[in-house]
Amino acid sequence: MSGHSTGVRGEANTPTPILRKYSPTDRAESRILLYYRFTPLADPTAVMHWQRTLCEMLGLTGRILISKHGINGTVGGSLAACKVYTRRTKAYQPFHDMEFKWSEGGAEDFPKLSVKVREEIVSFGAPEELQVDEQGVVGGGTHLSPAAVHKLVEQRGEEVVFFDGRNAMEAQIGRFKGAVVPDVETTHDFIRELDSGKYDQLKAKPVVTYCTGGIRCEVLSSLMRNRGFEEVYQLDGGIVRYGEKFGDAGLWEGSLYVFDRRMHMEFSDASTVIGRCSRCDAPTNDFHNAGGPERKQVLLCESCAEEVTG
Repeated sequence: MSGHSTGVRGEANTPTPILRKYSPTDRAESRILLYYRFTPLADPTAVMHWQRTLCEMLGLTGRILISKHGINGTVGGSLAACKVYTRRTKAYQPFHDMEFKWSEGGAEDFPKLSVKVREEIVSFGAPEELQVDEQGVVGGGTHLSPAAVHKLVEQRGEEVVFFDGRNAMEAQIGRFKGAVVPDVETTHDFIRELDSGKYDQLKAKPVVTYCTGGIRCEVLSSLMRNRGFEEVYQLDGGIVRYGEKFGDAGLWEGSLYVFDRRMHMEFSDASTVIGRCSRCDAPTNDFHNAGGPERKQVLLCESCAEEVTG
């Protein structure tokens, strides 16, 4: 780790030469990166300092969480900066095979850069239950590519259960057809839900967990297997990878909720609007701040949003 952090610090005040070899187009265009890697980290604090310095040097903004279990991040910036970031991050051995998902957007989609050490890189409230090794989460669900998920559904039909690993709010605007959507406001609620007995009838069925980019399902699938779910799968690469493969011509319907200024994204012009305005029930996929101390987000159509927000 020290070799990487020392090199970064030496270049921290000279970002222009680092990006100079890239074309004007690469420097002008921007992208958002979504990524995670479960792997044991002996010194999360050192990784945090290295990642913060690297992002600051490249002008990237976003949010990165680091723990003893690995790294979870979403950052945005110029295409050139993203290319440098991915190359240098993968040069660190524990992250050498980390997969990055690229999407439209940039640094302007995030208000600032936040790089922090936490007990968990995705907060289920089970840091001691989760076990990881160099290959990833120990005892998690079987990874299935989007095409393999379709094959499973073709073979097993209605027996297959899609299980949403996101907050219930996110599923209001997009989800897999017929999916089970647990009653959770945060990932901390999943253990309570799983232990409630509500889903015990699914324990002998093929269950496909899914979430935005795959990270929440890494943990959720292991929690489910620990609680007696016998045949648990997880959508490899999450909804993002599925949308890249099948767009709106498969088993997904609606929009994908994203945690940046965009709020949601669609996979094609054929996307359907399945969300409903919380006031008038009109179709909408736009969340708005309802105000109040909780600053809760609610679905509102354009006209109702104008009334509520003034």
